[in-house]
Amino acid sequence: MRHKLIIIAILFISILTGCLPSDSVKKTANTNGKTELLTVDFNDTRPLRYKFVSTRDITIDWEPSKTTAEQIRPSLSKFSESFELVVTYTPVEIKPYGLSTIEAACESVKVRRSDNPKQDAVENFAGKTYRFKVGPTGKIEDYTEPDKLIKEIGQTAFRPDTSRGRIKEPDMIADFIASQWFLWDSVSSIPNASEGVRPGQSWQSKLSVPTPMIMRKARDVTYTLEEIRDSEKGRLAVISSSYSPAETAPQSWPIPYTGRFQMSGRFGFLGNYQLLDLTGSGEELFNVTLGRTEQYTQHYELLLQASIPLGIGENPKITITQNLTMDLLED
Repeated sequence: MRHKLIIIAILFISILTGCLPSDSVKKTANTNGKTELLTVDFNDTRPLRYKFVSTRDITIDWEPSKTTAEQIRPSLSKFSESFELVVTYTPVEIKPYGLSTIEAACESVKVRRSDNPKQDAVENFAGKTYRFKVGPTGKIEDYTEPDKLIKEIGQTAFRPDTSRGRIKEPDMIADFIASQWFLWDSVSSIPNASEGVRPGQSWQSKLSVPTPMIMRKARDVTYTLEEIRDSEKGRLAVISSSYSPAETAPQSWPIPYTGRFQMSGRFGFLGNYQLLDLTGSGEELFNVTLGRTEQYTQHYELLLQASIPLGIGENPKITITQNLTMDLLED
């Protein structure tokens, strides 16, 4: 049996009292369209399987002020890394008007790097399960178990030999967080969700910025309901997104590591990372009929400046081209 996770009473009262959509939902175009209720639904007999992929190409310019002719030797370092995760979400307890309990099972995790064949700590998520509680609009209200698991996996990123202090190897745990901490963010961040949203309306939220170095950065995101599209699977809401640098990241977001430590590799050598710019966009297809995300893509470019210890040389510029995708896997 399929349950709609909407609070009917609130909607009914809103209609009777003539409540209008909140001013916090910006009207950008075609606001005469039909109001849509975007809600996350769960089928108590069928789990959902998704594949998450994160890829990034990284370029370090060690002498950004010099032209190619002025450089004594090539000053660009280029490399890439990717992360692939398959997760099955199974409803454990469904409460249409309260908090439903969902169990996530990490089926497989794969990491590839162009310059480092070592196993990544994030691959230890494979075979792990955790539960979380989600409300009627898709907002996750209880992160206790995933937060605990993230911290446990974070400890596996450190070298066992501590004779030179605690040293952390490169890992892509931040990419796991980016894929799992913000499930249904586009829908759950709609202000006054029971009032619905029309094509052309926009609203705001924040998403994380996974990077190969240790940074706690966020991107501001503006979602826009572009259109409602018919398909064989049901009515699809096309939700676009655009990104810009956020001033701060919420303190509630998880931190995988604790204590004092040094990061190995080039990003342990560099430091004092400053975010110069972030631009990008994305698109999500949300199935209004079935109450689930079918897929999303997120693409952005991140420009950073770093410093070299003791002020040796210039301040390198780092460009990261990031792609994040999610796809529903059919049975």
